[in-house]
Amino acid sequence: MPTTRILTGITTSGTPHLGNYAGALRPAIAASQRADAESFYFLADYHALIKTGGDPARVHRSTLEIAATWLAAGLDTERVWFYRQSDIPEIPELTWLLTCVASKGLLNRAHAYKAAVDKNLAEGEDPDAGVNMGLFMYPVLMAADILMFKAHSVPVGRDQIQHIEMARDIAARFNHLYGEHFVLPEAAIDESVATLPGLDGRKMSKSYDNTIPLFSSSAELKKLIASIVTDSRAPGEPKDPEGSALFELYQAFSTPEQTEAMRAAFAGGIAWGEAKQALFEQIDTAVAPMRERYQALIAQPELIEARLKEGAAKARSIATPFLAELRRAVGLRNLGSAIEQRGGEKAKAAAQPQFKQYREGDGRFYFKLVAADGSLLLQSVGFASPKEAGQTIARLKQGAAPSEAADGLLLDGRPLGVLAGGATLAAVQDALARLAG
Repeated sequence: MPTTRILTGITTSGTPHLGNYAGALRPAIAASQRADAESFYFLADYHALIKTGGDPARVHRSTLEIAATWLAAGLDTERVWFYRQSDIPEIPELTWLLTCVASKGLLNRAHAYKAAVDKNLAEGEDPDAGVNMGLFMYPVLMAADILMFKAHSVPVGRDQIQHIEMARDIAARFNHLYGEHFVLPEAAIDESVATLPGLDGRKMSKSYDNTIPLFSSSAELKKLIASIVTDSRAPGEPKDPEGSALFELYQAFSTPEQTEAMRAAFAGGIAWGEAKQALFEQIDTAVAPMRERYQALIAQPELIEARLKEGAAKARSIATPFLAELRRAVGLRNLGSAIEQRGGEKAKAAAQPQFKQYREGDGRFYFKLVAADGSLLLQSVGFASPKEAGQTIARLKQGAAPSEAADGLLLDGRPLGVLAGGATLAAVQDALARLAG
C-alpha cells in the first residue's frame, strides 16, 4: 500500500484555543493513526518570530503550551515525527537554496504581503512601510518546511492554499534546474472540519480577541461560554441553529445523535441560558481528561523538551542526508570531487539521467526521463495528481521494469508513456539502472 506523507505545523505565537483543537489538532491526531500515512507535526517557532513583534517570552511560552497540548491531546510520538522547527538547522539552509530559485514576482503576489501593501497605499504610506523580509519571505520558509520532508499532503485552511501552490512552483523550478529532487505537495482541505466561531460569532482567532482557551479551568470555561453573543429570542421561542455560534460549538464536541437532540431543542425554544449550560457540560466533559494531562506536562517542561529533542533527531535523520543531496545538486561540493569532474568529457561521464516533473495546461501531471546527455528518452502519460506521478517515478527508480506494448510502454500492466523519437527500451532500462545504482 503506498504511503502518504502528511505535514502540519502550528505557529507558536499564542495560547491554544478550542478552534485550534477542533480544526487542526484533533483531525491531525486521528490522521496519525492511519496505517497508510507518515505524519510530520512541528512547532513553527521560526514563523512565530514574524508575528510576535519582538516578544521572546511569548514565543517561549507558546512553544511550551502548544507542545504540551499536542501531547495531552493524545499524540503518540512513537508513530509520528514531532519536532520544533528551530531544532532542524537544515530548514533555514534549504530556505536559502529555495530563495535562490524563487521569483520575486511570485512572492509579490502572496496574500499577506499584498494586504500589507494595500493597507499602506490606502493610508497614503510608502507601499513597503513596516514590511520586514520575514513577512515577505514567509512563503519560502513554509515551502522549505514542506519540501524538506517530501510531504504529499498538507492540511490547510482555504486561506493557506496559495502557500502550497507557491511551494509547488518553487519546487518545480528547482527540479527543472537541478533534477528531480522534490515531491510536489498538494493542499488537503477537509470540508467536514468547520471553522469554529468565537465569543462574538466571528472566526475564533486571537486577532479578534474572541477565543476560548482550550485548557481554561472549569470556572473560566463556564464564564466564557456564558458571554457568547446570542440574539434576543425568549425562552419558548424557536431558535435557528444555522449561524448560531453556540450551536456550532456544541456540534464540534458532540456525537451526531447529541447534535440532533440539540437541534430539536433549538426548534422547541430552549432558553439561551440552558443551551449555554449544556454546551459548557459537553465541552468540559471532553476537555477535562486532557486538561489534567496538560497541567502535569506544563509542570515538567524538561519532559517536553526531551520529547522534542528525540523528535528532532528522528527528523534530522531524513533532513541531513537530503540536504547533502541538494547541496551537491546545486554545486556545493567537496573540492576534491569537483576537481575530478572538471572538463568536458569528465563532466559528461559524471552526469546522470534525470526525471523532470511538470504540469500541463490540461491540469494533468507528467514527467520526462532525460538521458545523461540531455536527450529525451521517455514521455509519460498524464496523471491525475502529482502524488501519482511521483509514486510512479519512485517505482522506476527502485527498479520496477517497464515493458513495451504496441501503443507505448507499460508499468505493472498500466500505460506508462511513449519512447521519444530514436530512443529504445534498452536505453530507458540503462538510464533507470544508473539511477537505481
